[in-house]
This record gives sequence, structure tokens and C-alpha cells, in this order.
Amino acid sequence: MFYAFLASLPILVVAVFLVGLKWPASKAMPLSLVTCAGLALFVWKVPTWQVLAFSVKGSLMAVELLYIVFGAILLLNTLKQSGAINVIRNGFQNVSADRRVQAIIVAWLFGSFIEGAAGFGTPAAVCVPLLVALRFPPLAAVMCGVIIQSTPVSFGALGTPVLFGVATGLEVSTGIVPDSAVAVAGHAYGLLTISDASASHLLAHIGLRVAALHMVIGTFIPLIMVSMLTRFFGTACSFKEGLACWKFAIFAAFAMTVPSVTTAAFLGPEFPSLFGGLIGLVVVVMVARTGWLVPKGEPWLFPEATSWPEDWTADRQSTDDDSTSGKLAGAGSSSAVPSDAKFADPFPQQSSRGRLIWAWTPYLLLAALLVVFSLPELGIRSLVRHPNVTIAFNNLFGTPASIKHSLLAVPGTIFLLVCGFTFFFHRMTVAKFSAAVKTSLQTTARASVALIFTVPMVQIFLGSAGGSAGLSKMPLVLAEQMASIAGQAWPLFAPAVGGLGAFIAGSNTVSNMMLSMFQFDVGQKIMCDPFWIVALQAVGGAAGNTICVHNVVAASAVVGLVGKEGQIIRRTLPVFLYYATFAGLLGLVVC
Repeated sequence: MFYAFLASLPILVVAVFLVGLKWPASKAMPLSLVTCAGLALFVWKVPTWQVLAFSVKGSLMAVELLYIVFGAILLLNTLKQSGAINVIRNGFQNVSADRRVQAIIVAWLFGSFIEGAAGFGTPAAVCVPLLVALRFPPLAAVMCGVIIQSTPVSFGALGTPVLFGVATGLEVSTGIVPDSAVAVAGHAYGLLTISDASASHLLAHIGLRVAALHMVIGTFIPLIMVSMLTRFFGTACSFKEGLACWKFAIFAAFAMTVPSVTTAAFLGPEFPSLFGGLIGLVVVVMVARTGWLVPKGEPWLFPEATSWPEDWTADRQSTDDDSTSGKLAGAGSSSAVPSDAKFADPFPQQSSRGRLIWAWTPYLLLAALLVVFSLPELGIRSLVRHPNVTIAFNNLFGTPASIKHSLLAVPGTIFLLVCGFTFFFHRMTVAKFSAAVKTSLQTTARASVALIFTVPMVQIFLGSAGGSAGLSKMPLVLAEQMASIAGQAWPLFAPAVGGLGAFIAGSNTVSNMMLSMFQFDVGQKIMCDPFWIVALQAVGGAAGNTICVHNVVAASAVVGLVGKEGQIIRRTLPVFLYYATFAGLLGLVVC
């Protein structure tokens, strides 16, 4: 119990100072880093070189994350400077002027598709700035972007959290499942047969269970999102206005989750979020255009931008702002987005439909490249991850820490490629593109302070095993203590532990790698189907992304909302608690 309490201190520091006392991440995370390093050195007695090695690893990972953030910000600013954002915004007005509908289409559906294609925080980097460009308050945009980092996450990046995270955690990554406890349980519970004892067969069964759990719980995520939108950002500050959108929200949820489960059943864990998001996006946009299921009466809008509280907006307004933009934007606008009068029409010879296609082409190209770079069958993935273009260090400083980075395979590179394409395709001037680069660098620099401390803390926490004190790594000490307290009620707590792993590591994949075998073993000990416990782990790990500090920092940084991370986590924490609790209750039923 004592060591479990000590292991929780880095997390408690974040909870108290970032969430409770409302410190910015740039101040709270260095304190958490010092706490974690102190525990590793003086309690876990991890060698100094090992702590240093994992700190270096975390710093390099932070740089990689900032690279993605910069690419996302640059794409948004490039589209602002070209005038394409105005065309995109007007296109959404033609689908529906209702902000609730726009949030569901952009965050829930387009975000699910991007999650399925790339994962690793990319949906927030794409959808949050797009929502801001549509004149959502930056705080509202980040909240929406982080809330949807739940249901589609288990199958992000073509199923990586299951195919790599769970597989590595259970040590069934390739080939035939070996003659182990996992294989014995697989046969006992009917997941493996004599004719097919392959790892892919086992993972497909686990993936289907994960998809089924997400379908039940995720059905309410769009409705929760729009209800929080109207409660915290509406003139009436009422949940009722969000609940009035229940028909459209539930339909949009099923439009994504039903294809997701169907895909998991027939194609496996690679494509549920990708196909679910894409199919749902097409279907829901068509429905929204007809007005079917959309709330009747006046569309729901944000208050006038001039009346927005200071904490809704970025620390510094964009240099694109001008004195006329507020007048031209109307209700629910953001003066941080350039007005239509500011820039010349980039497509004067095109029809309305042609202009919309041209304006959306960079985002369509982005989505296509994310898929192309992810599918191993196309060969691009192996090229960008080739050893000749990859920085790799094993046993850094003679410790277990290893580093492997390939900048060509990082989504940030794809963002930059699309920005270069947009420069020529939208016939931009060098001056406008330079302005976009300058603004993007300034925004990224403000986010760097928090991330440079956050990610090394996470890596030290995860790399705290092997010290002379003989203790397991800190997250396992925490999880083991929780399991000893829960006993037979463990299915209720399994998703929360998965979420805790994602909160710490910033990744559903890493949470599954770290905790899947632990969850499997607990299931065996309490004589519960261990594969349902592993599925609950994967679901909870996905939900943990809604409160993960460095995900929130990165999403906030994309729209210049630095220093308000604690405020965002306070609003997304109830979503995580809903997800973990609902999943746990389902676990008690199915186990």
C-alpha cells in the first residue's frame, strides 16, 4: 500500500496543481517530473543513467510530438492565408448552420476516420483547428476534439492498439499462439480452435469484443459532446439544448459504430474506425442536408464573439484579425478567423461545387496520405520506416531504454507535404505562406515548454523497473494494489486501470502493451474470462485519452490555447468516468 501511494504521487501532483489549482501545464508538469525522477532515484533506486536515458527518450518523443503540432498548425494557417477556410466554412453552412450538427460531423465522424487512418493524437490536430476555422471558440473546439478521443481510439492507426499493443502485451505478436497460459485459455474459452490457433485469429476475437463494448458505450458520446457544448458555451448554459439534438446525435453514433462492429466481425481490427468514420461521414452529411432528424426551429449558435469570456479564446488573437471580421462573421463567429473581405476569392472561375472541392482538396489529400503511409500492403510504410532513414539506439547509456524515430513516418511530415501542395495548388504568394509559417512557429514554441517536461516524466514513470529496491515499475505497482483491493469485482475496475495507463503513457497502445498481461492474469485468478478483461482494458485505455495530459496539451497548442489544460481536463474528466464506469458495469455482466 505504501509503495502504491508513492507511485501515485506524480499523478496526484498533476491532479492537484494542474486540475485542482489551475496551474498551467508549463508549471505543473516540471513539478511532476521532479517528483517522478526523485521517486525513481531514491525509492525505486533506479540507476541514474537509466533515469537520464528515459529522460532523453522522452525529450525526443516530445520533439516528435511538437513536429506533428507544427504541421497541423501550419496547414490551418496556410488554408487561412489562401482563403480556402472561408469556402470550407460556407460549405458547412450549406450542410447545416447548427453548431451541434457541425461538431458531430467534424469531431465525431471526420475525427473517427482520421483516428482510424493515423491515430496518435492526429484527429485532434486535424479537427480542432478545423472547428476553430468554422468559428467555434477555441476552448469548445479542444473540448470536442478531446472528447471523441475515446470510441474510435482502440482501432486507431489501422488497429495498432490491438494488433500491436494487446498482441505485444500478451506475447502473441506473430504466428501461432505458443503453448502458454494465453493459448490454453484461448482454447478453453473458444477463441482458438485446433484448426486455427493463430495470433491473428485470437486478436480478431478480442477486437470484436472491444468493438461491441465501444458500440454500446460510444452510442452516447456525440450526445454527451453536444450537451456539454450547449451547457458550457451556449447563451442559455443549458444541457437541454444539447439533449434536443438527441435524434441526430444517436443516429450519427450508430452510423459510425454499426459499420465499425461489422468491420471488426468480418475484416478484423485494422479497419473498424477507418470504415466506421468514413461510412458514417457520408451517411450523416447526406441526412443533415435533407434536414431529417436535425432539431427544428432556429439553428443553435454560439453567442457573439465579442461577448466570449476570456478563457474561451487563445492567449493571443491571430494576426489575421481585422476590425471588420467581427461584423461580417455574425452570431457565433470568431474574430480570430479571417473575414471573407480580407482575402481575394482563390477560385473565381469555379462553380460553388468546384470551389468547395478545391478548398477541401488539402484535407482529402491529407486523409489519403495518412492511409497510404499506414497500409503495409502499399509498400510506402516500409520505405519511410527503412533503417537507413530511422534513428535508432538500443540500450541507451547501457540501460533498457531504446530510441527509434523515423521522421518520414511521422504524421508531421505528411502535414508538411500537404502544406507544400496547397502552396502551389491554391496559387499562394510567398509572403502569405511565410506569414503562415511564422505564426505557426510562434504557436508551437508556446506549447513546447509543457511538452518538454510532460513526456520525459511519462517515460521515467514507465521505465522505473530494474532498480535495486526490487520493485515493479510504478504503474504496475499501482495496478497490482488496485487488483488486491477489488478481488472478484475486478471487471468493474479493469477499464479504469486501462484508462490510468493511457493517462500516464498518453497512448492506448502503450497502456495495452504495459497492462494486457497483468489484466489477463487477474482474470485467470478470479476465474473470469480473461479475454473479456483484456477487452475491458483496451476500451478503458481508449477512454483514457480524453484526460491524458500531453494529448490535451498538444490539442490546445494547435489553436494557441496554452495554459488552460487543467480547465479542459476538468471538463473531459466526467466523460472518462462515464466511459470507464459504463464499461466496468458491462464487464460485470459479461464476465
